[in-house]
Formats: sequence, structure tokens, C-alpha cells
Amino acid sequence: MARLTGFLLALAILCSLGVVASQHQARKLYAAMELEQQNTQQLDEEWGRLQIEQRTWAGHARVEKLARERLLMKQPVPGQILLLEERP
Repeated sequence: MARLTGFLLALAILCSLGVVASQHQARKLYAAMELEQQNTQQLDEEWGRLQIEQRTWAGHARVEKLARERLLMKQPVPGQILLLEERP
């Protein structure tokens, strides 16, 4: 009977240690998940800012201004415009 009690006590202690270890691992994984969620949120915010910046740099008014100032381009007169039609 004493052997059975000792075996059950040892088994209970091992199970308790297993529970503690698994809870510790779960907490570590949860902390890592929280950190990755914060990183994801920061990347989403940066992506939004970059999209706004891209729209700003590619805006029609800005492109036209740069074409006029740097490339010395100007609006063609109606006689210089040639309309091409796509054939089916």
C-alpha cells in the first residue's frame, strides 16, 4: 500500500510540474503573439502612410508640374494631336 501511495504521490507531482510547464509555455507564446500583433498593427499603419505618400507623389497635378518645369513639356495644340483607333 505504501508503494502505491508513493507512486501516486510521485505521479501527482509529475503531473503538477507538467501543468506548470505547460502554463509557462502558454504564457510565453501569448506574449509572443501579442508582440507580433503589435508589429502587424505598426506595419498596417506604415502601409497606409505609404499609400497616401504614393498617391501624393503620383498625383496628376504634381506630374504635370514636373513635366512642365523639368522636362519643359507643354500642352499640344489641337493640330498636333493624333487620335489612333484600335481595330477589332
